[in-house]
Amino acid sequence: MIEFRDVSVTYRGGVQALRHVDLAVDDGEFVVVVGLSGAGKSTLLRALNGLVPATSGSITVDGTEVVGATPSDLRAIRSRIGMIFQTFNLVHRTSVVNNVLMGRLARVPAWRSTLGLWPATDREAAMVALERVGIAEKAYVRAADLSGGQQQRVGIARALAQEPSLVLADEPVAALDPVTSRQVMGDLQRINQDLGITTLVNLHFLDLAREFGRRLVGLREGEVVFDGDIGDVTEDTFREIYGRAITEEDLLATDG
Repeated sequence: MIEFRDVSVTYRGGVQALRHVDLAVDDGEFVVVVGLSGAGKSTLLRALNGLVPATSGSITVDGTEVVGATPSDLRAIRSRIGMIFQTFNLVHRTSVVNNVLMGRLARVPAWRSTLGLWPATDREAAMVALERVGIAEKAYVRAADLSGGQQQRVGIARALAQEPSLVLADEPVAALDPVTSRQVMGDLQRINQDLGITTLVNLHFLDLAREFGRRLVGLREGEVVFDGDIGDVTEDTFREIYGRAITEEDLLATDG
């Protein structure tokens, strides 16, 4: 479903965020990406939907080339990719269901969304998405009145409303407490299992990576230094990714 072939990303000023990355992800996989801040985790996800252009190499999603894609091709690629952000990215002054409906923008004429004249099928899709994350009763509450965990669940529902083939979650629990983090990770894991949506999740928390990951990809200074089954991960693996031994404090740290 996803393939990186010799992908590098260099930002202005010469900072190389990704270095010769080769990575393949099959349809329906649940992959956790870990690494220090600045290791290239966010760049990896953003390169997938063209938000960050690759400097060299090839990236394909469902057989469509992302690198050098035309604006219309990029729109088509992004319509199949649901993004979940660390900062939720909700419109706080409007209702939860209106936020979720934003995931349907690629499917309706602009005039309908501007006037709030969403077709019944789109409203139904939004409510189904909210039910999947357990907050359908909050549909007509203002997003600003929700807790952080509830807001992130709205973000997940918005991504689901797109009916995507791929979900990218960029540190989705970094702003949440440990209990809520596990609830949100459980939602993502269950959605992957129930719907078979390919899912890539960037994580700071090593304990969550171990608990919820099936496959782990470790990045260090823009390079893939580990790619394998979570069951094969050892302390030596984390040492290779982070460049030092992992302590108990690191397992709960948010700077990774």
